[in-house]
Amino acid sequence: MRTFAPNFMLMYTLKESWIAMFGDMPMSDWDGKMYCMETDAGKTFRTNETQGFLSAYTFTLVTEGWLKFLCNGRMLTLQADDLYFYSPGLSVTIVSASENYRGICLMADEHTTIEIPTVRDLVNIAYLPIVQLHEPKLALPRATAQHLAARMREIIAYLHSDHIYKGEVLRMLYTVFLLDVQNAQQQAITRRLIPQRVEEIFIGFIRLLPQHFAEHRDIAFYASRLNISQVYLSRVVRQVTGRTVIDYINQMLLMEASFLLRTTSMSITQIADHLHFADTPSFSKFFSRLKGMSPKDYRKQ
Repeated sequence: MRTFAPNFMLMYTLKESWIAMFGDMPMSDWDGKMYCMETDAGKTFRTNETQGFLSAYTFTLVTEGWLKFLCNGRMLTLQADDLYFYSPGLSVTIVSASENYRGICLMADEHTTIEIPTVRDLVNIAYLPIVQLHEPKLALPRATAQHLAARMREIIAYLHSDHIYKGEVLRMLYTVFLLDVQNAQQQAITRRLIPQRVEEIFIGFIRLLPQHFAEHRDIAFYASRLNISQVYLSRVVRQVTGRTVIDYINQMLLMEASFLLRTTSMSITQIADHLHFADTPSFSKFFSRLKGMSPKDYRKQ
């Protein structure tokens, strides 16, 4: 039985979550890093059995029917051709589903996702679902939905194959899938007909953010570099994404901290200093608040 420090959320790994829901491994040789499957209402309701938070990214594409669920206390409805994103730490409860509900669900362990080389570059782009900054669903054109469904079914095929390079192929397909989703999100933003000046400011902010997020966490810095007021920058970011400048900065810090904890031998104190926190306790408090566990527990996990 795993034990957790008090006041931290219970975070299930993908493998632990699967066993809690279904009682056994989906395949005898499964490494717990990634899985993709066709799903229905019965399988989907089993996610409520974990009563915790999943340490994985999941992408659910609805192919038929509808599904209603609570996401961080907010009721959302998915219909055919909707794509839903789940980021680690979100609280989700399935409420109801149509009898004919069908979907495809792709799940990837958080650490596996972070280790994909392109992810750290992709996360700098505003519309990637890994940075959970806006409503976690996207209504797709039918052709785009069918394209993503084909991509997900290709992953299913390789999961159940005896390909000698299966792990490498799956990582490549997952990266391509993320690029396809990013492309779909950018096209959705374009269809919203955001004024050109607003779009230019937002893109300017997104280009500045990867270079300065660790050292500069104040709106004033980015507004000054863009030659606009703090109020106007805040308004632009909220208009395009529905969230705040600080949300973006914090999520960039969290992703970078997670990456360093997972893939380097830097001490927690060194990481706190690298990310320009005042001290180690300040960094630990920030990380625990957003991730649901301390940096030490995250690294041990």
